[in-house]
Amino acid sequence: MSLTLSRLRLRSDAALSALAPVLAPNDENGRTDRSHRLLWAVFSDGPDRARDFLWREEDLGRFLVLSARVPLDPHGLFEIESKSFEPNFATGDKLRFTLRANAVVTRKIVGARGKRDDVVMRRLHAVPGPERARRRDEIAREAGRDWLINQGEKAGFGVEACDAAAYRTLAVPRDGERPIQLGVLDLEGRIEIRDSSAFLPALTRGFGKAKGFGCGLMLIARAR
Repeated sequence: MSLTLSRLRLRSDAALSALAPVLAPNDENGRTDRSHRLLWAVFSDGPDRARDFLWREEDLGRFLVLSARVPLDPHGLFEIESKSFEPNFATGDKLRFTLRANAVVTRKIVGARGKRDDVVMRRLHAVPGPERARRRDEIAREAGRDWLINQGEKAGFGVEACDAAAYRTLAVPRDGERPIQLGVLDLEGRIEIRDSSAFLPALTRGFGKAKGFGCGLMLIARAR
């Protein structure tokens, strides 16, 4: 499996600086939509191209991307650094990770399509209203850890430690339609590889939903 890990940064020369508020607005809701479009610009080589990359925002106008192809920039929007991503995993390996995830579960509805529920909001709604603000961080940690444990059972890893660094909700604008509502959970911690043959394909596919909007890419490093 040939993969590429790239760091993309919007160019800061005079020709693009005037467009910075449009390409990378300070408002995170609008920026998520703009970033979604910008990243497609370097990977969409035809109208029928399916998404074969994961990305996350590092900072304003800066992105990390894991892809099956080297990004191309016909419009000259980015400074791009790319390298091959060829990890060699073995059962028992321990890794530190960070993951920005749209963590959801699907609720079955008789006679209709299942409904996706954000795991944090689902638990918060079971907490009495006056207590929700006080327990929000605690609920995010618990819901995120339990969700990741479930992901690991299918993806060949066990969770040794998991914390929620941040949780927020986004309303990503859509032309002429209601905004897309997303819960975004930033998780970090340590995992152990239990099935190395299952882990890399899962890492390549990404975890959770909203992968087109900067979620799902797990960044890893060897744990010391």
